[in-house]
Amino acid sequence: MILVIDGQGGGIGRSLIEQLKKRLPDEQVVAVGTNSGAASAMLKAGADAGATGENAVIYNSKRADVIAGPVGILLANSMFGEVSPSMAAAVSESQAQKILIPIAKCNAVVVGTQTKPIVQYIEEAVQMIAEQIEGKI
Repeated sequence: MILVIDGQGGGIGRSLIEQLKKRLPDEQVVAVGTNSGAASAMLKAGADAGATGENAVIYNSKRADVIAGPVGILLANSMFGEVSPSMAAAVSESQAQKILIPIAKCNAVVVGTQTKPIVQYIEEAVQMIAEQIEGKI
């Protein structure tokens, strides 16, 4: 199962899900929003299931094969406080492969990344997820 986690307006998660469902239509994609708006946006993008909030992040992080979203899902209190310490711990402690999109708004700069349009990061993330699912990573 591919778990996509996002907050705020859910734009990154929405874009990830749209591309994942095109590239990997048979894979189960679960969307979890840190708020109902983000969850709704990801469900509209084609997620197979969706949920909202801290418990949904904790529960689904344990079940996921791959977790994707902005880098802030690993950082307690990121996304203007939407990511609780328990959410960040659940994601970081998960055995799932994590595919993270660097976003400056998360107050984290990832050294070694190039400045690219978000669309390009999302395309690269989808490629990496597909390779993970297909056993190439």
